[in-house]
Amino acid sequence: MHYFRIAFYAALLICPLLLTAGNNNESGIVLLEIDGAIGPATSDYIHRSLAKAQEQNAHAVIIRIDTPGGLDSAMRDIIQDIIASPVPIISFVAPSGARAASAGAYILLASHIAAMAPATNVGAATPVQIGGFPGSDRPAKDREKENQEAQKAAPTDAMGKKIINDAVAYIRGLATLRGRNADWAEKAVREAASLSAQAALDNNVIDLIASDLAQLLQKIDGRSVNVLGQKKVLATTGLTIHLMEPDWRSRLLSIITDPNVAYILMLIGIYGLIYEFANPGMVLPGVAGAISLLLALFAFQVLPINYAGLALMLLGIAFMAAEVFVPSFGALGIGGVIAFVIGSIMLLDTDIPGYGISIPLIGFFALLSAGLFMFVLGMAIKARQRPVVSGMEEMIGSIGEVIDDFETNGRVRIHSESWQARSQSPMRRGQRVRVIAIEGLQLVVEPCTESSKEK
Repeated sequence: MHYFRIAFYAALLICPLLLTAGNNNESGIVLLEIDGAIGPATSDYIHRSLAKAQEQNAHAVIIRIDTPGGLDSAMRDIIQDIIASPVPIISFVAPSGARAASAGAYILLASHIAAMAPATNVGAATPVQIGGFPGSDRPAKDREKENQEAQKAAPTDAMGKKIINDAVAYIRGLATLRGRNADWAEKAVREAASLSAQAALDNNVIDLIASDLAQLLQKIDGRSVNVLGQKKVLATTGLTIHLMEPDWRSRLLSIITDPNVAYILMLIGIYGLIYEFANPGMVLPGVAGAISLLLALFAFQVLPINYAGLALMLLGIAFMAAEVFVPSFGALGIGGVIAFVIGSIMLLDTDIPGYGISIPLIGFFALLSAGLFMFVLGMAIKARQRPVVSGMEEMIGSIGEVIDDFETNGRVRIHSESWQARSQSPMRRGQRVRVIAIEGLQLVVEPCTESSKEK
């Protein structure tokens, strides 16, 4: 029995050590994907995934890139996470035909290892405005012409020069940090220059070319990288690749930060609150409107919003609502529609593909808003102005008949119903009376003149 007790305590001591040793084993390679325009949802996905990769003690992280560009703020958040990551980051522009344009080029240069698949391209990193970075959907044969036009159209104003110089300093710093061609990086910003995979390798912009993930792992095996000031040798032979997809939080953020979805949420919120204020007690429109408006405001917080455009939209809605109350012969309504459309077009301060509001959607909501305010609210106001036809209020002004003689209190018949009544003057049976007030369940009546008309 003594030996069993010793074995039990020994097991308690050894098991935690075995579990700790198991946790120290590297879990392989984590694969992340940037596909499409880079936005707040992308930066959230990369940030959370890199944290999980570190917790899992991953040997390395591969970020597969195919993007036309993205928001400057989201791009910088991703780059900060890459630079601060204790896990080596390999950016891989793939598959063939993919691109790392604009913001994607910055991310590629910031990574510990930069790789591209054949028939891919990198570059065109010129910022068009503070809100974001552009991406080109034109074919490769037209890009040289675009680059020449971009160089001719170099900014001459102080703000434009400030933006360009800031971007140049940033991208040169990233290229220098990783020992890559800083001169070409500057050219990618100032002249919107682009390179194919082979040209990028020849110009020391990337480290290698690989046709797929398997070949990528084979080529990076044994390479040494500088991670947070420490040299680390990659040993990728035999390691498995685990794709880490966005979780529900990142997916939800991706949905609500879609400009079209945020635009719809904002309008649902505004219309829901207007309907609730016009019809107090409905509850559902107010609750749905408040939730939608809060979600829209959260999305606008992380999107490059032009507040002049937002103000024009609200002004347009106010004008269309005023058309119902003010007889302006359509001037306010037409002006409201125009302000609403212009404000909607100006709402997002960026030219990034995928980060604009659909013109047909703007037109649809402009017509819907005009119809809502000019017809629906107009009908509601007309309904409010109609005389009351039911309820206690409808009794006011009704004509009735005295049932029995009384001096001050008695009974009268109104709408075939017998009611307690009070009068300042004596009443006689059969005398016609008019209701002038209601006090609880008692009517206040007065004699009806000959000119009175029965309701």
